[in-house]
Amino acid sequence: MRQWLTDLGPTETVNALIAFLFAATGPVAIILSSAAQGGLGQTEVAAWIFGAFFVNGLVTLFLTWRWRMPLICFWTIPGTVLVGQALDHASHAEVLGAFVVTGILLALLGLSGWMRRLQNAIPMPVIMGMVAGVFLRFGTDLVRAVHLDPAIAGSMVVAFLVLSANPRWSSRMPPMIGALLVGLLAITLGGRMIWPDATALALTAPSFFTPAFSPAILLELVVPLAITVLFVQNGQGFAVLKAAGHEPPVNAVTLACGLASVCTAFLGTVSSCLTGPTNAIVASGPDRSRHYVGAWLVGLLALGFGLFASAFSALLLAAPKAFIAALAGLAMIRSLQGAFTTAFGSGFPLGALVAFLITVADQPIFSIGAPFWGLLAGWGIARLLEQTP
Repeated sequence: MRQWLTDLGPTETVNALIAFLFAATGPVAIILSSAAQGGLGQTEVAAWIFGAFFVNGLVTLFLTWRWRMPLICFWTIPGTVLVGQALDHASHAEVLGAFVVTGILLALLGLSGWMRRLQNAIPMPVIMGMVAGVFLRFGTDLVRAVHLDPAIAGSMVVAFLVLSANPRWSSRMPPMIGALLVGLLAITLGGRMIWPDATALALTAPSFFTPAFSPAILLELVVPLAITVLFVQNGQGFAVLKAAGHEPPVNAVTLACGLASVCTAFLGTVSSCLTGPTNAIVASGPDRSRHYVGAWLVGLLALGFGLFASAFSALLLAAPKAFIAALAGLAMIRSLQGAFTTAFGSGFPLGALVAFLITVADQPIFSIGAPFWGLLAGWGIARLLEQTP
């Protein structure tokens, strides 16, 4: 602890605060959006946010302490979107059963060391074609929010664009934080915020749920969830850390994400993963040997956020729908762009297109959701028609 306090300088503190605010704004709005799509109540949402922050905060603190590098873990964003779609036809308990099995699968992959072999099995463009289909709803919801409520959503988009257009401004005020503040100002000036009562401000008492195991839901969710963790999230996290000069322990992180996912499943929280953006922000400081202190601070802030999950969830659920839709859409816009770029900017464009179209069509077959079939069909087309000689 003494060494940590010595290494914690202004740069590490500011980077940690920005990284945490990023995780606590747009990604939380995505949770709320998916929960609303699935008809979850405030109890389920509060438990989800508690598990997402408190448990993953503990995982972050341990991994960062053990390897002395930023290894911030939160939750899979594309997996969160998948859950919102699955809750249209699956029960909450059945989705949690898929979380448990996904966690076990991740832990076994971490123990086996088969990660590299698995990474070569499915072309990344096909995976990102499926992810682009999953993410597309957030882009269209953003457009609808601006059309239906320009005072809130429109002002947020303008703030995001203005800050993004000026590198000097965006370095001082991240565009997502600026959009959040402008949206809150618009809600307040419009008198549209409903503040929760004092009882919602108490510490969160974790709510536990009993998973159920449906073969159809397991088949629908487990493989896509595992892929979003291993390829989309962990892959991005490992890449940004290597670019910053770190050598992250791939198998250990995969094992930790699996074990954490099993634990958080009983709290109603989607699978854990190594994050890309938050680790990138923390690892952007000039002194690589001090990056870990920023990650520790993010972990501590996550613990505090999780302890007051009920208050935060009540506050956010009381906000206008356009605010949540705009916040989630702006948080996803770069991810959506990246998914399209990876899907159609390299090899296997036909397989990626098939995966995208089937996922967007959102037509389940044999009670199994479209993302699984999109991934399977895209992989099949890529193998059949686009294999290099």
